[in-house]
Amino acid sequence: MLTIDCRDILSIKNDLLVYVADQVAAIPTLKNHQFTLSSFDDEIIDVSEVISAIKEYLDSIDEGRNFAVISNNDVINITSISGKVIERTTTQSEHEMFSCTHCGFVTQYQVELNAHMRIHYI
Repeated sequence: MLTIDCRDILSIKNDLLVYVADQVAAIPTLKNHQFTLSSFDDEIIDVSEVISAIKEYLDSIDEGRNFAVISNNDVINITSISGKVIERTTTQSEHEMFSCTHCGFVTQYQVELNAHMRIHYI
């Protein structure tokens, strides 16, 4: 399991999560300032492949030069080189996402997450 720290890019964390998880075929789990990637069938996730996917995404939004992607064991930090933090310039229509701590299920609705969580205890 890899952890990607997104403190400097919180406004694009959800979009980055979807892109990287698709590129490396991993199961994503959202957390407050980070997300984790777990592999299918206990395979090892290639860290260099994850770093490449993150850099590709940052380049696609013209932010590749402003951020360093640094790996330290199973943690990948995305750090601002200049101290700049990415902020959305468009309206904040993005909703908060809720994630199951047991299995990584993700939803936009707190009520749906609560119903899902109850299933784990049946």
